[in-house]
Amino acid sequence: MGQLTISGNVFDSTGIIPVVNVLVKSTGGTQAITDSTGHYEIVTTDKDSLTFIYNNKPTARYAVRQIKNIGSFDLALHIRITEKFKTLKEVKIYTRNYRQDSIENRLFYSKKFNFDKPGISSSINPGSGAVGLDLGEFINIFRFRRNKQIQKMQVRLLEEEQENYIKYRFNKIAVKRITRLEGAELDNFMVLYRPDFDFAQTATTVAFYQYILNASYQFKKEQLIRNNKPNRN
Repeated sequence: MGQLTISGNVFDSTGIIPVVNVLVKSTGGTQAITDSTGHYEIVTTDKDSLTFIYNNKPTARYAVRQIKNIGSFDLALHIRITEKFKTLKEVKIYTRNYRQDSIENRLFYSKKFNFDKPGISSSINPGSGAVGLDLGEFINIFRFRRNKQIQKMQVRLLEEEQENYIKYRFNKIAVKRITRLEGAELDNFMVLYRPDFDFAQTATTVAFYQYILNASYQFKKEQLIRNNKPNRN
């Protein structure tokens, strides 16, 4: 009777949010506890069964011999975690670093971000009260090449900032955790289902993660169809 190592992740009812401190017990006497990512590993045998216990409430028993993939036996409990994504430390770090980078970027390129296209304005001489032309602004109007370059730089910096924001939310760590994709499939998914800036900026964390999960279902379905498509050569 050989030993087997069963591993997987435990989520709440959304299938997205990991559940920490779930006790995994085997009828053979071994046990394990899920970590901050909801992951567990437990050594058992094919004659045993597993039970998942959270807040002293056990699930039904799962016979080890009926588990098809012992390396990825994931489970969604019928609960909702109120402190959403609190354990996803990577997301918090990305958020903090992104904000710091964005602030530093804005300060460094402040003249470009705050650039306004020059126009003719008038000035009043405090001594005489006479109205005159602002000579500096007048000269600046005819600096077409310089103004155009600054405007292009401003647009490019804004686009770069938006791109970095998408990368921070749609990052490989979070996407891999939700989709379970790896390697070339993960890279392909990241390209095909990359969200636009408006959605990345306005979507709540739950809505954004639900989008990734739904997109992964579609991606895997298309992959399955493509792999089962008969070769006509």
